[in-house]
Amino acid sequence: METWKIQKALITSAGPDQRTLPLQTLIDKNRKKRTVLEIQIDEILSAGIEEIGIVIHPEDEQIFRQHLNACSGKIEYISQSEPLGYGHAILCAKSFLQGEPFLHLVGDHLFLNQTGDNVAMQVIRTAQEQHCSVSGVQQTRESLIGNFGTIGAERFQGTSDLYRITRVVEKPVPSFAEHHLLVPGMRIGHYLCFFGVHVFSPALLPLLEKQFQESPDKKLGLSDSLNELARTTKYLALERNDWRFDIGQDYGLLKAQIALSLTGPDRDLLLTELLQFFIEKERQINR
Repeated sequence: METWKIQKALITSAGPDQRTLPLQTLIDKNRKKRTVLEIQIDEILSAGIEEIGIVIHPEDEQIFRQHLNACSGKIEYISQSEPLGYGHAILCAKSFLQGEPFLHLVGDHLFLNQTGDNVAMQVIRTAQEQHCSVSGVQQTRESLIGNFGTIGAERFQGTSDLYRITRVVEKPVPSFAEHHLLVPGMRIGHYLCFFGVHVFSPALLPLLEKQFQESPDKKLGLSDSLNELARTTKYLALERNDWRFDIGQDYGLLKAQIALSLTGPDRDLLLTELLQFFIEKERQINR
């Protein structure tokens, strides 16, 4: 069997609602001011990948270069001049990917592992061991699945955290999920949703190309091609109980900042100050 080696990573940040989010600033666990994108790049580098492509709107290249000047030798900027969809953003990176399997992260999310290796490294390791595409997933309450890609799946033999993906649906409503996306053994009212970290095989790009050629005037999503990927190849989901923060959601940046702070040396100080803040607010409310 051919050895799988993941050597490239792709971050998509060209969508109209994504263009500025990766450049939002946080204080990392080492008390350094960093952008969301810089923290993501650190995660990629720590997973052993040094070739990083970032899909951006061409008007944003200068500001991205300014923020990522220290990493400039490791980054290739890939242009998506029109907002033609998530799948099209990945398709724009065809020449960068050169037919190789690749790590993929969405640019408006921050990922924090609670234990062990970072999420990207865990997904990469599983993909290299299983020689197939792997997506990180997380159990998610049905009231929240409208925010995420959600999968139908079956447990992968001999494992406790791996699933074979049978179906992918983008942001389903609970009534649809109840009939089509139940996973054996999952708690009632919970589903497996994409975490935002994937390793995709080279087989994905031809599927995206075919779909784009058939409907060139429509936005090219990703779910239809992932469904075909699951139907024609081995495609697994790795369940993780780590933290993901969508910076674009209400209070997403605030939640990410608090979580980062709680993983660093200022944890006890922050917890004490937050507790004092909430006690004082409760006193004001009850006066």
